[in-house]
Amino acid sequence: MTALHYTVEAADLHAHLFRVSLSIAQPAALQTVSLPVWIPGSYLVREFAKNLQHLSAKQGRRQVALTQRDKCTWDIACQPAQPLVLSYEVYAFDNSVRTAWLDNQRGFFNGTSLCLRVHGQEELPHQLQLQAVQGQPDWQAATGLQAVKTDKKGFGLYQATHYDELVDCPVELGAFWSGSFVACGIPHRFVVAGALPSFDGDRLLADTQKICEAEIRFWHGKGPQAGTKAPHKNYLFMLNAVHDGYGGLEHRNSTALICNRADLPRITSQHGSAHTSEGYTTLLGLISHEYFHTWNVKQLRPDALARYDYAQENYTQLLWFFEGFTSYYDDLLLRRAGLINDAAYIKLLGKAIAQVQQTPGRHVQTVAQASFDAWVKYYRQDENTPNATVSYYTKGSLVALCLDLSLRQENQTLDNVMRGLWKRCKAGPMREQDLLDELQALTGRSWHSEIKSWVHSTQDLPLRELLTAHGVSIDVEIATMPQRLGLRVSETGGSVQIKGVLRGSAAEAAGLAAGDEWLGLDVGAKGQGGSWRLSKLDDLPALLGKEHRLVALVSRDKRLLRLPLKVPEQASGWKLGLSADRKAGWPAA
Repeated sequence: MTALHYTVEAADLHAHLFRVSLSIAQPAALQTVSLPVWIPGSYLVREFAKNLQHLSAKQGRRQVALTQRDKCTWDIACQPAQPLVLSYEVYAFDNSVRTAWLDNQRGFFNGTSLCLRVHGQEELPHQLQLQAVQGQPDWQAATGLQAVKTDKKGFGLYQATHYDELVDCPVELGAFWSGSFVACGIPHRFVVAGALPSFDGDRLLADTQKICEAEIRFWHGKGPQAGTKAPHKNYLFMLNAVHDGYGGLEHRNSTALICNRADLPRITSQHGSAHTSEGYTTLLGLISHEYFHTWNVKQLRPDALARYDYAQENYTQLLWFFEGFTSYYDDLLLRRAGLINDAAYIKLLGKAIAQVQQTPGRHVQTVAQASFDAWVKYYRQDENTPNATVSYYTKGSLVALCLDLSLRQENQTLDNVMRGLWKRCKAGPMREQDLLDELQALTGRSWHSEIKSWVHSTQDLPLRELLTAHGVSIDVEIATMPQRLGLRVSETGGSVQIKGVLRGSAAEAAGLAAGDEWLGLDVGAKGQGGSWRLSKLDDLPALLGKEHRLVALVSRDKRLLRLPLKVPEQASGWKLGLSADRKAGWPAA
């Protein structure tokens, strides 16, 4: 018998309950078990133990007492050399990629939500038995774990070499669509839950294959003898298509994804022509991002995360590299895979630049600090988030862009840096100094000043000069009315709800606040231009005419307030384009 054996059963679909049985062949005299409080790749303490119930312990027929030590840890006094069996239930009703879900349409779980960690035995082999779901004959199971003895539908016994591997291979259950392909000799499987009948699975497989081949070759070169070997022998994509959702979470040889089902490719005629939407391009970027993490995060990882501490926050200042550089390459590799053209890539790049430029928090927090504070800021966003912090995803991607374009001026590329880090760190823990060392080894000079300025200060990045030097034109783009006023709003049902007010903006100067409902306005400083109902901010120019002053009528806590507001002159942003005389190479190569 394996040292640690988990049996997972979908106990009650309508109550959303998994039942778990954990057998410990040789427990310690005082055996401690715990459930993780977070899942690697998503930097927030989520308290998974809140969903655990009816925990009990037995040795043979004897009930054994459990003592709860803290919110997620239990001690069990055991008889030596006698197997211990723990039984418990887990409530699963989080339809995200991070936790667990179970209803009569679909099941999904991450091991961090279901599998207690047996302290002192984390490095021993772990087995997982997936029970077939009663009353659901069409359901299948899919996971990245190594199968030991399973049926045609995927139910049965799986093996993990240690606890980290067990909880890094999520499980998908249901009557899902399934397809497969081979990329550079590596078998890949794609399963999709919730797709519409018009879903074009062949298109999704073909495009994903192009992404995977481009990324394998990025890291390891072309041909069977090129470079190092890929870190995975097989790979599983698990996609949950819903009415409204987006996200992904990387794992060692799989990824869990969620998208709007309307964004899936679909057949639009009996002749088999496929419809491609902007949302589908976004989905391909998500697939590219999570697959790139197979190397950059799951293997090459921050030294602070060399070993996960599942009981508390794991701090690092390097998420700007591991998430930001991955965000740079996700769209860039779509271009290199031939799934988008140069113009589409430049448009995506422009969106990233605009997002950072419209974030006042970029002058408050460095991208290294944003990485460290992810646990309390990025994953706990509120109305003040744009004013207090900057995204290590987006600004990190622009740091990568600046490095790449700067390196190309010295006949090097960021591609060479990434591959050099893979070899330098032996696909293991990495420090910021490793990046600096690799940059110096490739170029013969120090890059300390650039990293200090771009990563450890709140100075703006030298985007304009680097982009124009590589043939990207930068024109003026007229700002939208929310951008001119410095507002983040929601406009539904003819109501303007203020979600956020940007620091230093005209809206802030007027006293507008998050939570206000903007009902109407009096045109002119004294209302001499008439009073009007406001249903969307885009109506303001027509209502104002040549006026730049108004009095905003807002509702706050059931009180009506009149707030004088001056609308700024036309603000502008960047509109990127491609110069006719641009140099060959980036971004296509």
